[in-house]
Amino acid sequence: MRKALRGFLSLAVLIGTVSATGASAGAATAAEPAAVRSAVSDSGTSTDIKDRILAIPGMSLIEEKPYAGYRYFVLNYTQPVDHRHPSKGTFQQRITLLHKDTSRPTVFFTSGYNVSTNPSRSEPTRIIDGNQVSLEYRFFTPSRPSPADWSKLDIWQAASDQHRVFTALKGIYSKNWLTTGGSKGGMTATYFERFYPKDMDGVVAYVAPNDVVNKEDSAYDRFFATVGTKECRDKLEGVQREALVRREPLEKKYEQYAADNGYTFTTVGSLDKAYEAVVMDYIWAYWQYSLLADCDTIPADAESATDQAIWDSIDSISGFSAYADQGLANYTPYYYQAGTQLGSPDIKQPWLGGLSRYGYQPPRNFVPSSIPMKFQPSVMRDVDTWVKHHASHMLYVYGQNDPWGAERFRLGAGARDSYVFTVPGGNHGSNVAGLASAENATATAAILRWAGVAPAAVQADPAKAKPLAKFDARLDKKDLTTEHRLGTRRP
Repeated sequence: MRKALRGFLSLAVLIGTVSATGASAGAATAAEPAAVRSAVSDSGTSTDIKDRILAIPGMSLIEEKPYAGYRYFVLNYTQPVDHRHPSKGTFQQRITLLHKDTSRPTVFFTSGYNVSTNPSRSEPTRIIDGNQVSLEYRFFTPSRPSPADWSKLDIWQAASDQHRVFTALKGIYSKNWLTTGGSKGGMTATYFERFYPKDMDGVVAYVAPNDVVNKEDSAYDRFFATVGTKECRDKLEGVQREALVRREPLEKKYEQYAADNGYTFTTVGSLDKAYEAVVMDYIWAYWQYSLLADCDTIPADAESATDQAIWDSIDSISGFSAYADQGLANYTPYYYQAGTQLGSPDIKQPWLGGLSRYGYQPPRNFVPSSIPMKFQPSVMRDVDTWVKHHASHMLYVYGQNDPWGAERFRLGAGARDSYVFTVPGGNHGSNVAGLASAENATATAAILRWAGVAPAAVQADPAKAKPLAKFDARLDKKDLTTEHRLGTRRP
Protein backbone atom coordinates (compact mmCIF):
# COMPACT_ATOMS: atom_id res chain seq x y z
CA MET A 1 0.00 0.00 0.00
CA ARG A 2 0.98 3.55 -0.59
CA LYS A 3 3.23 6.30 0.55
CA ALA A 4 2.08 6.20 4.11
CA LEU A 5 5.48 5.92 5.44
CA ARG A 6 5.79 9.60 5.48
CA GLY A 7 2.12 9.58 6.35
CA PHE A 8 -0.36 10.41 8.97
CA LEU A 9 1.09 9.37 12.27
CA SER A 10 2.95 12.32 13.67
CA LEU A 11 6.25 11.76 15.41
CA ALA A 12 7.48 14.67 17.44
CA VAL A 13 10.86 16.34 17.02
CA LEU A 14 13.45 15.04 19.46
CA ILE A 15 13.97 17.42 22.34
CA GLY A 16 17.36 16.86 23.93
CA THR A 17 18.37 13.22 23.82
CA VAL A 18 20.10 12.83 27.14
CA SER A 19 20.36 9.40 28.69
CA ALA A 20 18.55 8.94 31.98
CA THR A 21 21.77 7.59 33.44
CA GLY A 22 23.58 10.90 32.88
CA ALA A 23 23.78 13.92 35.12
CA SER A 24 21.56 16.04 32.87
CA ALA A 25 18.79 13.45 32.97
CA GLY A 26 19.06 13.24 36.72
CA ALA A 27 18.74 17.00 37.04
CA ALA A 28 15.75 17.11 34.72
CA THR A 29 14.06 14.26 36.57
CA ALA A 30 14.59 15.94 39.90
CA ALA A 31 12.94 19.08 38.56
CA GLU A 32 9.73 17.27 37.62
CA PRO A 33 6.57 17.55 39.74
CA ALA A 34 6.17 14.88 42.38
CA ALA A 35 3.22 13.35 40.52
CA VAL A 36 5.45 12.82 37.49
CA ARG A 37 8.48 11.57 39.42
CA SER A 38 6.73 9.06 41.62
CA ALA A 39 3.64 6.99 42.20
CA VAL A 40 2.10 5.61 45.32
CA SER A 41 2.31 1.85 45.71
CA ASP A 42 -0.41 -0.36 47.16
CA SER A 43 1.40 -0.26 50.51
CA GLY A 44 1.09 3.53 50.58
CA THR A 45 4.81 4.23 50.15
CA SER A 46 6.11 6.50 47.41
CA THR A 47 7.81 4.47 44.66
CA ASP A 48 9.53 5.85 41.58
CA ILE A 49 7.49 5.08 38.48
CA LYS A 50 10.53 3.68 36.71
CA ASP A 51 11.01 1.12 39.47
CA ARG A 52 7.37 0.08 39.25
CA ILE A 53 7.59 -0.36 35.49
CA LEU A 54 10.84 -2.30 35.64
CA ALA A 55 9.37 -4.58 38.31
CA ILE A 56 7.08 -6.01 35.61
CA PRO A 57 8.46 -9.43 34.57
CA GLY A 58 10.07 -9.22 31.13
CA MET A 59 10.33 -5.39 31.13
CA SER A 60 13.76 -3.77 30.72
CA LEU A 61 14.97 -0.21 30.22
CA ILE A 62 16.73 0.92 27.06
CA GLU A 63 16.91 4.58 28.07
CA GLU A 64 15.05 7.42 29.75
CA LYS A 65 14.84 10.82 28.06
CA PRO A 66 13.84 13.93 29.98
CA TYR A 67 10.82 15.96 28.94
CA ALA A 68 9.24 18.71 31.04
CA GLY A 69 6.03 17.59 32.73
CA TYR A 70 6.53 13.91 31.82
CA ARG A 71 8.81 10.94 32.28
CA TYR A 72 9.70 9.29 28.97
CA PHE A 73 11.00 5.74 28.81
CA VAL A 74 12.18 3.56 25.92
CA LEU A 75 11.70 -0.06 26.96
CA ASN A 76 11.96 -3.65 25.82
CA TYR A 77 9.32 -6.22 26.72
CA THR A 78 9.75 -9.97 26.33
CA GLN A 79 7.00 -11.40 24.12
CA PRO A 80 6.25 -14.94 22.91
CA VAL A 81 6.93 -15.45 19.22
CA ASP A 82 3.71 -17.47 19.15
CA HIS A 83 1.04 -16.53 21.68
CA ARG A 84 -0.67 -19.88 21.11
CA HIS A 85 2.52 -21.69 22.12
CA PRO A 86 4.44 -19.35 24.48
CA SER A 87 7.08 -21.96 25.23
CA LYS A 88 8.34 -21.92 21.65
CA GLY A 89 10.63 -18.91 21.90
CA THR A 90 10.51 -15.20 22.71
CA PHE A 91 11.64 -11.88 21.26
CA GLN A 92 12.17 -8.35 22.54
CA GLN A 93 9.52 -5.84 21.54
CA ARG A 94 10.19 -2.11 21.88
CA ILE A 95 7.79 0.08 23.82
CA THR A 96 7.86 3.74 24.71
CA LEU A 97 6.03 5.26 27.66
CA LEU A 98 5.17 8.92 28.02
CA HIS A 99 4.26 9.01 31.70
CA LYS A 100 2.24 11.88 33.10
CA ASP A 101 0.49 10.52 36.19
CA THR A 102 -1.02 7.19 37.22
CA SER A 103 -4.20 9.07 38.13
CA ARG A 104 -4.71 10.00 34.45
CA PRO A 105 -6.14 7.78 31.67
CA THR A 106 -3.79 6.15 29.18
CA VAL A 107 -3.69 6.01 25.37
CA PHE A 108 -2.26 2.92 23.68
CA PHE A 109 -0.76 4.04 20.37
CA THR A 110 0.71 2.09 17.47
CA SER A 111 1.62 3.20 13.98
CA GLY A 112 1.57 -0.39 12.78
CA TYR A 113 5.24 0.04 11.88
CA ASN A 114 8.34 1.02 13.87
CA VAL A 115 8.03 3.00 17.08
CA SER A 116 9.65 6.41 17.37
CA THR A 117 12.05 6.68 20.30
CA ASN A 118 11.52 10.44 20.58
CA PRO A 119 8.81 11.89 22.85
CA SER A 120 5.55 12.52 21.01
CA ARG A 121 1.87 12.73 21.79
CA SER A 122 -1.06 11.46 19.73
CA GLU A 123 -4.16 13.62 19.36
CA PRO A 124 -6.24 11.54 21.83
CA THR A 125 -3.44 11.79 24.40
CA ARG A 126 -3.61 15.58 24.19
CA ILE A 127 -7.41 15.58 24.29
CA ILE A 128 -7.55 13.56 27.51
CA ASP A 129 -4.28 14.93 28.97
CA GLY A 130 -3.07 11.41 29.69
CA ASN A 131 -0.24 8.94 29.54
CA GLN A 132 0.78 7.27 26.28
CA VAL A 133 2.12 3.78 25.67
CA SER A 134 3.47 3.25 22.15
CA LEU A 135 4.28 -0.18 20.76
CA GLU A 136 6.48 -1.25 17.87
CA TYR A 137 4.68 -3.69 15.59
CA ARG A 138 6.12 -7.20 15.63
CA PHE A 139 8.67 -8.07 12.93
CA PHE A 140 9.69 -4.44 12.40
CA THR A 141 13.34 -4.30 13.40
CA PRO A 142 14.60 -4.50 16.04
CA SER A 143 11.34 -6.10 17.30
CA ARG A 144 11.81 -9.16 15.12
CA PRO A 145 12.23 -12.76 16.31
CA SER A 146 15.44 -14.47 15.25
CA PRO A 147 15.13 -16.64 13.28
CA ALA A 148 12.03 -15.01 11.80
CA ASP A 149 9.11 -17.39 11.35
CA TRP A 150 6.97 -15.22 9.09
CA SER A 151 3.89 -17.36 9.66
CA LYS A 152 3.75 -15.77 13.12
CA LEU A 153 3.21 -12.32 11.63
CA ASP A 154 -0.55 -11.92 11.57
CA ILE A 155 -3.15 -9.58 13.04
CA TRP A 156 -4.12 -11.92 15.89
CA GLN A 157 -0.52 -12.34 17.07
CA ALA A 158 -0.03 -8.56 16.94
CA ALA A 159 -3.26 -7.93 18.86
CA SER A 160 -2.08 -10.44 21.43
CA ASP A 161 1.17 -8.45 21.78
CA GLN A 162 -0.93 -5.42 22.69
CA HIS A 163 -3.09 -7.43 25.05
CA ARG A 164 -0.04 -8.65 27.01
CA VAL A 165 1.40 -5.13 27.24
CA PHE A 166 -1.93 -3.74 28.42
CA THR A 167 -2.31 -6.53 30.97
CA ALA A 168 1.20 -5.89 32.29
CA LEU A 169 0.71 -2.13 32.68
CA LYS A 170 -2.92 -2.00 33.79
CA GLY A 171 -1.88 -2.67 37.38
CA ILE A 172 0.04 0.62 37.33
CA TYR A 173 -2.19 2.65 35.02
CA SER A 174 -5.58 1.65 36.41
CA LYS A 175 -7.71 4.41 34.90
CA ASN A 176 -9.44 4.18 31.52
CA TRP A 177 -7.53 3.18 28.39
CA LEU A 178 -8.07 4.16 24.75
CA THR A 179 -6.29 2.69 21.75
CA THR A 180 -5.41 4.76 18.72
CA GLY A 181 -3.39 4.88 15.54
CA GLY A 182 -3.48 6.31 12.04
CA SER A 183 -3.58 4.43 8.75
CA LYS A 184 -2.10 0.98 9.45
CA GLY A 185 -2.11 2.03 13.09
CA GLY A 186 -5.86 2.65 12.84
CA MET A 187 -6.27 -0.80 11.33
CA THR A 188 -4.17 -2.21 14.18
CA ALA A 189 -6.34 -0.47 16.79
CA THR A 190 -9.42 -1.99 15.16
CA TYR A 191 -7.99 -5.50 15.11
CA PHE A 192 -6.98 -5.18 18.77
CA GLU A 193 -10.56 -4.25 19.64
CA ARG A 194 -11.94 -7.10 17.55
CA PHE A 195 -9.87 -9.78 19.31
CA TYR A 196 -9.75 -8.23 22.81
CA PRO A 197 -12.94 -6.14 23.08
CA LYS A 198 -12.84 -5.99 26.89
CA ASP A 199 -9.39 -4.37 27.14
CA MET A 200 -10.01 -0.81 25.93
CA ASP A 201 -12.61 1.77 26.89
CA GLY A 202 -12.56 3.33 23.43
CA VAL A 203 -10.94 3.26 19.98
CA VAL A 204 -9.88 6.28 17.89
CA ALA A 205 -8.83 5.09 14.43
CA TYR A 206 -7.62 7.58 11.85
CA VAL A 207 -7.71 7.07 8.05
CA ALA A 208 -7.89 3.28 8.45
CA PRO A 209 -8.32 1.31 5.19
CA ASN A 210 -10.68 -1.66 5.16
CA ASP A 211 -10.07 -3.92 2.14
CA VAL A 212 -12.86 -6.45 2.68
CA VAL A 213 -12.67 -8.11 -0.74
CA ASN A 214 -9.11 -7.91 -2.02
CA LYS A 215 -9.97 -8.65 -5.66
CA GLU A 216 -12.65 -5.95 -5.91
CA ASP A 217 -11.13 -2.48 -5.96
CA SER A 218 -13.52 -0.47 -8.14
CA ALA A 219 -14.09 1.98 -5.26
CA TYR A 220 -10.58 3.30 -5.82
CA ASP A 221 -11.19 3.78 -9.55
CA ARG A 222 -14.38 5.74 -8.80
CA PHE A 223 -12.45 7.85 -6.31
CA PHE A 224 -9.74 8.83 -8.80
CA ALA A 225 -12.33 9.70 -11.44
CA THR A 226 -13.82 12.47 -9.30
CA VAL A 227 -11.29 13.57 -6.64
CA GLY A 228 -10.33 17.24 -6.58
CA THR A 229 -10.94 19.13 -9.82
CA LYS A 230 -10.65 18.06 -13.44
CA GLU A 231 -7.89 20.64 -13.96
CA CYS A 232 -5.78 19.10 -11.19
CA ARG A 233 -6.49 15.53 -12.30
CA ASP A 234 -5.49 16.40 -15.87
CA LYS A 235 -2.15 17.89 -14.71
CA LEU A 236 -1.31 14.85 -12.60
CA GLU A 237 -2.27 12.41 -15.32
CA GLY A 238 -0.18 14.33 -17.83
CA VAL A 239 2.99 14.15 -15.71
CA GLN A 240 2.47 10.46 -14.97
CA ARG A 241 1.92 9.67 -18.62
CA GLU A 242 5.01 11.60 -19.71
CA ALA A 243 7.11 9.69 -17.18
CA LEU A 244 6.22 6.47 -19.01
CA VAL A 245 6.49 8.00 -22.50
CA ARG A 246 10.02 9.14 -21.58
CA ARG A 247 10.92 5.88 -19.89
CA GLU A 248 14.23 5.48 -21.77
CA PRO A 249 15.89 8.82 -20.91
CA LEU A 250 14.47 8.91 -17.40
CA GLU A 251 15.60 5.35 -16.67
CA LYS A 252 19.13 6.37 -17.65
CA LYS A 253 18.86 9.09 -15.03
CA TYR A 254 17.51 6.43 -12.63
CA GLU A 255 20.50 4.16 -13.32
CA GLN A 256 22.87 6.95 -12.40
CA TYR A 257 20.78 7.81 -9.33
CA ALA A 258 20.90 4.17 -8.20
CA ALA A 259 24.64 3.93 -8.80
CA ASP A 260 25.30 7.14 -6.87
CA ASN A 261 23.31 5.87 -3.89
CA GLY A 262 24.24 2.18 -3.97
CA TYR A 263 20.68 1.06 -4.75
CA THR A 264 19.93 -2.44 -6.05
CA PHE A 265 16.71 -4.05 -7.31
CA THR A 266 16.89 -7.75 -6.48
CA THR A 267 13.53 -7.98 -4.67
CA VAL A 268 11.38 -6.22 -7.25
CA GLY A 269 13.33 -7.87 -10.07
CA SER A 270 14.71 -5.04 -12.19
CA LEU A 271 15.29 -1.33 -12.35
CA ASP A 272 12.57 -1.12 -14.99
CA LYS A 273 9.96 -2.66 -12.67
CA ALA A 274 11.04 -0.40 -9.82
CA TYR A 275 10.86 2.68 -12.05
CA GLU A 276 7.36 1.86 -13.21
CA ALA A 277 6.18 1.09 -9.67
CA VAL A 278 7.26 4.57 -8.58
CA VAL A 279 5.54 6.21 -11.54
CA MET A 280 2.33 4.21 -11.06
CA ASP A 281 2.17 5.46 -7.46
CA TYR A 282 2.40 9.12 -8.43
CA ILE A 283 -1.26 10.13 -8.46
CA TRP A 284 -2.16 8.02 -5.45
CA ALA A 285 0.71 9.54 -3.49
CA TYR A 286 -0.26 13.07 -4.47
CA TRP A 287 -3.77 12.80 -3.07
CA GLN A 288 -2.59 10.87 -0.04
CA TYR A 289 -0.21 13.60 1.11
CA SER A 290 -1.12 16.81 -0.68
CA LEU A 291 -4.08 19.14 -0.79
CA LEU A 292 -5.98 20.45 -3.79
CA ALA A 293 -4.24 23.80 -3.32
CA ASP A 294 -0.88 22.10 -3.93
CA CYS A 295 -1.79 21.38 -7.54
CA ASP A 296 -0.10 24.66 -8.44
CA THR A 297 3.23 22.85 -7.92
CA ILE A 298 2.51 20.30 -10.68
CA PRO A 299 3.83 21.08 -14.21
CA ALA A 300 0.87 22.49 -16.13
CA ASP A 301 1.99 21.33 -19.59
CA ALA A 302 3.69 17.99 -19.09
CA GLU A 303 4.40 17.40 -22.78
CA SER A 304 6.46 20.60 -22.92
CA ALA A 305 8.15 20.09 -19.56
CA THR A 306 11.82 19.12 -19.37
CA ASP A 307 12.91 15.63 -18.38
CA GLN A 308 14.25 17.11 -15.16
CA ALA A 309 10.88 18.70 -14.34
CA ILE A 310 9.09 15.37 -14.83
CA TRP A 311 11.73 13.55 -12.77
CA ASP A 312 11.56 16.11 -9.97
CA SER A 313 7.77 15.98 -9.75
CA ILE A 314 7.67 12.17 -9.63
CA ASP A 315 10.55 11.99 -7.15
CA SER A 316 9.15 14.63 -4.78
CA ILE A 317 5.80 12.86 -4.57
CA SER A 318 6.52 9.14 -5.09
CA GLY A 319 10.22 8.88 -4.25
CA PHE A 320 12.56 7.03 -6.61
CA SER A 321 14.23 5.20 -3.74
CA ALA A 322 10.98 3.49 -2.76
CA TYR A 323 11.34 0.19 -4.62
CA ALA A 324 15.09 -0.29 -4.38
CA ASP A 325 16.06 -3.13 -2.06
CA GLN A 326 17.26 -0.55 0.42
CA GLY A 327 13.92 1.26 0.38
CA LEU A 328 11.87 -1.91 0.70
CA ALA A 329 13.86 -3.76 3.36
CA ASN A 330 12.47 -2.07 6.47
CA TYR A 331 8.89 -2.54 5.26
CA THR A 332 8.98 -6.22 4.38
CA PRO A 333 6.62 -6.92 7.33
CA TYR A 334 4.00 -4.58 5.91
CA TYR A 335 4.14 -5.97 2.38
CA TYR A 336 4.01 -9.49 3.80
CA GLN A 337 0.83 -8.64 5.69
CA ALA A 338 -0.70 -6.91 2.68
CA GLY A 339 -0.11 -10.04 0.65
CA THR A 340 -1.36 -12.48 3.29
CA GLN A 341 -4.20 -10.80 5.23
CA LEU A 342 -4.67 -7.04 4.82
CA GLY A 343 -5.16 -6.84 1.07
CA SER A 344 -3.89 -4.11 -1.25
CA PRO A 345 -5.32 -1.88 -3.98
CA ASP A 346 -5.17 -2.64 -7.69
CA ILE A 347 -6.18 0.45 -9.65
CA LYS A 348 -6.66 0.71 -13.43
CA GLN A 349 -5.42 4.25 -14.33
CA PRO A 350 -6.94 4.11 -17.86
CA TRP A 351 -5.40 7.44 -18.88
CA LEU A 352 -2.08 5.62 -19.29
CA GLY A 353 -3.35 3.58 -22.22
CA GLY A 354 -0.90 0.78 -23.02
CA LEU A 355 2.16 2.47 -21.51
CA SER A 356 2.30 0.28 -18.40
CA ARG A 357 4.26 -2.97 -18.72
CA TYR A 358 3.48 -4.46 -15.31
CA GLY A 359 0.26 -2.90 -14.05
CA TYR A 360 -0.21 -2.05 -10.42
CA GLN A 361 2.23 -4.52 -8.95
CA PRO A 362 1.08 -6.74 -6.04
CA PRO A 363 2.75 -7.00 -2.60
CA ARG A 364 4.38 -10.28 -3.59
CA ASN A 365 6.73 -8.25 -5.83
CA PHE A 366 8.02 -6.30 -2.82
CA VAL A 367 8.81 -9.22 -0.49
CA PRO A 368 11.94 -11.37 -0.97
CA SER A 369 11.08 -14.56 -2.82
CA SER A 370 12.56 -16.63 0.01
CA ILE A 371 9.59 -15.68 2.24
CA PRO A 372 6.47 -17.74 1.43
CA MET A 373 3.13 -15.92 1.15
CA LYS A 374 -0.45 -17.12 0.79
CA PHE A 375 -3.46 -14.81 0.94
CA GLN A 376 -6.21 -15.50 3.49
CA PRO A 377 -9.42 -13.92 2.11
CA SER A 378 -11.59 -14.54 5.19
CA VAL A 379 -9.55 -12.40 7.63
CA MET A 380 -10.70 -8.91 6.62
CA ARG A 381 -14.28 -10.10 6.09
CA ASP A 382 -14.32 -11.28 9.69
CA VAL A 383 -13.08 -7.93 11.02
CA ASP A 384 -15.50 -5.95 8.85
CA THR A 385 -18.46 -8.03 10.01
CA TRP A 386 -17.41 -7.67 13.64
CA VAL A 387 -17.16 -3.87 13.40
CA LYS A 388 -20.58 -3.57 11.76
CA HIS A 389 -22.27 -5.72 14.39
CA HIS A 390 -20.29 -5.10 17.57
CA ALA A 391 -18.57 -1.68 17.38
CA SER A 392 -18.86 0.11 20.71
CA HIS A 393 -17.02 3.30 21.64
CA MET A 394 -15.25 3.38 18.26
CA LEU A 395 -14.45 6.54 16.29
CA TYR A 396 -13.19 6.57 12.68
CA VAL A 397 -11.87 9.75 11.04
CA TYR A 398 -11.20 9.90 7.28
CA GLY A 399 -10.09 12.53 4.77
CA GLN A 400 -12.37 13.39 1.86
CA ASN A 401 -9.48 13.43 -0.65
CA ASP A 402 -7.47 10.54 0.81
CA PRO A 403 -7.47 7.50 -1.53
CA TRP A 404 -7.31 5.10 1.41
CA GLY A 405 -10.75 6.27 2.53
CA ALA A 406 -12.34 4.87 -0.64
CA GLU A 407 -12.49 1.51 1.14
CA ARG A 408 -13.23 2.31 4.77
CA PHE A 409 -14.82 0.93 7.90
CA ARG A 410 -18.57 1.44 8.09
CA LEU A 411 -20.90 0.97 11.02
CA GLY A 412 -23.89 -1.36 10.98
CA ALA A 413 -27.07 -1.69 13.01
CA GLY A 414 -25.18 -3.35 15.86
CA ALA A 415 -22.85 -0.40 16.50
CA ARG A 416 -23.23 1.50 19.77
CA ASP A 417 -21.90 4.97 20.64
CA SER A 418 -19.61 4.87 17.57
CA TYR A 419 -18.94 7.30 14.75
CA VAL A 420 -17.46 7.67 11.25
CA PHE A 421 -16.55 11.25 10.32
CA THR A 422 -14.86 12.79 7.26
CA VAL A 423 -12.64 15.88 7.13
CA PRO A 424 -13.71 18.09 4.17
CA GLY A 425 -10.89 18.24 1.61
CA GLY A 426 -8.70 16.25 4.00
CA ASN A 427 -5.79 14.00 3.06
CA HIS A 428 -4.09 11.11 4.88
CA GLY A 429 -3.23 13.47 7.74
CA SER A 430 -6.87 14.03 8.70
CA ASN A 431 -7.70 14.19 12.39
CA VAL A 432 -10.38 15.29 14.84
CA ALA A 433 -9.10 18.88 14.82
CA GLY A 434 -9.85 19.11 11.09
CA LEU A 435 -13.48 18.06 11.34
CA ALA A 436 -16.34 20.51 10.90
CA SER A 437 -17.14 22.17 14.22
CA ALA A 438 -20.17 20.09 15.19
CA GLU A 439 -18.44 16.78 14.40
CA ASN A 440 -15.24 17.99 16.09
CA ALA A 441 -17.19 18.65 19.29
CA THR A 442 -19.02 15.32 19.09
CA ALA A 443 -15.77 13.40 18.56
CA THR A 444 -13.86 15.28 21.26
CA ALA A 445 -16.69 14.81 23.76
CA ALA A 446 -16.83 11.08 22.98
CA ILE A 447 -13.07 10.69 23.52
CA LEU A 448 -13.29 12.53 26.85
CA ARG A 449 -16.30 10.48 27.89
CA TRP A 450 -14.73 7.14 27.01
CA ALA A 451 -11.58 8.12 28.89
CA GLY A 452 -13.66 8.98 31.96
CA VAL A 453 -12.47 12.61 32.10
CA ALA A 454 -15.29 14.58 30.47
CA PRO A 455 -15.84 17.74 32.54
CA ALA A 456 -19.36 18.33 33.85
CA ALA A 457 -19.85 21.13 31.33
CA VAL A 458 -19.07 18.76 28.46
CA GLN A 459 -21.35 16.07 29.85
CA ALA A 460 -24.15 18.63 29.86
CA ASP A 461 -23.27 20.11 26.47
CA PRO A 462 -20.88 18.21 24.10
CA ALA A 463 -20.48 21.39 22.04
CA LYS A 464 -18.20 22.68 24.81
CA ALA A 465 -15.69 19.84 24.38
CA LYS A 466 -12.06 20.74 23.78
CA PRO A 467 -8.67 19.13 24.51
CA LEU A 468 -7.67 19.17 28.16
CA ALA A 469 -3.96 19.72 27.44
CA LYS A 470 -2.48 22.74 25.71
CA PHE A 471 -0.85 22.29 22.31
CA ASP A 472 2.87 21.55 22.56
CA ALA A 473 4.68 22.38 19.32
CA ARG A 474 7.32 19.73 19.98
CA LEU A 475 5.21 16.90 21.37
CA ASP A 476 2.28 17.40 19.01
CA LYS A 477 4.03 18.31 15.76
CA LYS A 478 2.89 16.43 12.68
CA ASP A 479 4.92 16.45 9.46
CA LEU A 480 3.52 14.61 6.44
CA THR A 481 6.50 15.51 4.29
CA THR A 482 9.18 13.70 6.25
CA GLU A 483 7.68 10.81 8.18
CA HIS A 484 7.53 7.49 6.34
CA ARG A 485 9.35 9.07 3.38
CA LEU A 486 10.03 5.95 1.34
CA GLY A 487 7.34 4.30 -0.72
CA THR A 488 3.67 4.88 -1.44
CA ARG A 489 2.12 1.43 -1.26
CA ARG A 490 1.66 1.58 2.48
CA PRO A 491 -1.16 3.11 4.52
